[in-house]
Amino acid sequence: FLGVESMPGLISANPSQPATPSPIFVPGSREATPKSESFHGTSGHSKSPSPFNQRTGAARKMREKLLLDETSLDNPDLGPFLLKLARETFASGENPNKALDYAIRASKSFERCPVPGIELAMSLHVVAAIYTSLGRLEEAIPVLERSIEVPGNGNGSDHALAKFSGYMQMGDTYSIMGQLEQSISCYGSGLKIQMEALGELDPRVAETCRYLAEAYVQAMQFDEAEKFCKKTLEIHKQHSSPASLEEAADRRLMALICEAKGDYETALEHLVLASMVMIANGQDNEVAAIDVGIGNIYLSLCRFDEAVFAYQKALTVLKSTRGENHPSVASIFVRLADLYYRTGKLRESKSYCENALRIYTKPLPGVTSEEIASGLTEISAILEAVNEPDEALRLLQKAIKLLEGNPAHRGTIAGLEAQMGVIFYVVRRFAEARIAFEKATTKLRATGERKSAFFGIVLNQMGLACVQLYNISEATQMFEEAREILEQECGPCHLDTLGVYSNLAATYDAMGRVEDAIEILEYILKVREEKLGTANPEVDDEKKRLDQLLKEAGRSRNKKGKSLENLLGSNSRGTKKEDTKSWSGFSFKT
Repeated sequence: FLGVESMPGLISANPSQPATPSPIFVPGSREATPKSESFHGTSGHSKSPSPFNQRTGAARKMREKLLLDETSLDNPDLGPFLLKLARETFASGENPNKALDYAIRASKSFERCPVPGIELAMSLHVVAAIYTSLGRLEEAIPVLERSIEVPGNGNGSDHALAKFSGYMQMGDTYSIMGQLEQSISCYGSGLKIQMEALGELDPRVAETCRYLAEAYVQAMQFDEAEKFCKKTLEIHKQHSSPASLEEAADRRLMALICEAKGDYETALEHLVLASMVMIANGQDNEVAAIDVGIGNIYLSLCRFDEAVFAYQKALTVLKSTRGENHPSVASIFVRLADLYYRTGKLRESKSYCENALRIYTKPLPGVTSEEIASGLTEISAILEAVNEPDEALRLLQKAIKLLEGNPAHRGTIAGLEAQMGVIFYVVRRFAEARIAFEKATTKLRATGERKSAFFGIVLNQMGLACVQLYNISEATQMFEEAREILEQECGPCHLDTLGVYSNLAATYDAMGRVEDAIEILEYILKVREEKLGTANPEVDDEKKRLDQLLKEAGRSRNKKGKSLENLLGSNSRGTKKEDTKSWSGFSFKT
């Protein structure tokens, strides 16, 4: 396969940032994007001399006349010329709509060829890239689907490259739309085509495997992410020198995955090996970034002195190389604030939060809104923990405003709104909690995350808010949907699933569906006895709850559910004893 530079027609969706890797392929440029580099090929397209190389005014008028004439689309030279014109116009950034028109007309011209081939696919990639740059994402998807369906002719490797490019570009577009499930599916299809063409151990396959692993991390599917990251590491070990920078990057990603799965010792091992490689290559800033990761692992392991040493070591380097007001410095302040909160040193914790806020509220030029929003979210979590909910809510609202307007951030915003809902619930602002949870669930449904465990947990929290608002019918609907999702994603014996079962039993009893509530409680008791043993206090509580309902069911002439006020037991978060009557036998699980 030749370099992707030899494949004309694929362009970046962001011409204003040519040096930054773009999610769209950039043939014709010497700096290919990571995904285009990972599958090299040639279009085999030899452009015919254009009849329109004159730059005189008369020539331009003749060109415009021909472009407007539909019959001119039959000219075999017109398609390549229009495609070149579309790329140049779009790259100039002056008139993307005109570039779009040129690209669409180019694709129509190629469609009139006796056997449409790779040139048609390339022109459709350009059309989709321009749609993406204009924010018309829904229109880009069918164009890319059409490009994948274009039949191949001539060189099979060219057709494979075009199809690979189409799948990867469509995955990027879905990612921008916040639809991670569809995005990952497209990346997987692209990887399959690439492996068939290049073999499973080609270095370019490693780059696509890593890309897919990162996508799975974003979707919080860490088992799948680990599988593809291991594949990347395996390929790089075969083709790269020992202790290569590629291997170090793979180990950092693997450490992130292992940390997310709770395997801290393995994560620490990967980070130490990656740090050794970076030290050998003189990458001081990268060593500092790895030290932050090592500090995070030590913090998770409650090895606080070692965590402080790692953070302070990274802080010294980053202050000297990037400046004291760089957001990377602020991120270490946040981690130190979290550490001191965990060790009970609240004054030091708040001091570090203030230092980080000072940097985030006056960001340096070039700092992205995503980076600031991430920092504000982390500080908000600490402030919530130290019992400053109003300030925590303010920072979350500010983070949401920074991320609004970009469909790719809908999932992130949904998470922030869910966190706001939790805070509202704790401070007993139940109506605002319900609104926040509803906003979060609406966004999660729109982004295709309606089957994730996180979505099920948010539904459970929304149900609890509905209970506190005496909307028992809506609460039941939330708990039932949450149960269905968590059974599928976590299994019927998972603690989160059992918590939803318990809440559903409580609402069923409140509605007078005592038999349904008894059935659920019998299952909960059975599972808890198997997992915890019959002498466990939680099992004893479940027995008392079940006994109470069985007695009630035995009084057939007076079978009625307990009042909702009594259902709100002592385990409901934020509920004070003096505010609500306690029913010790039946409480909701948060």
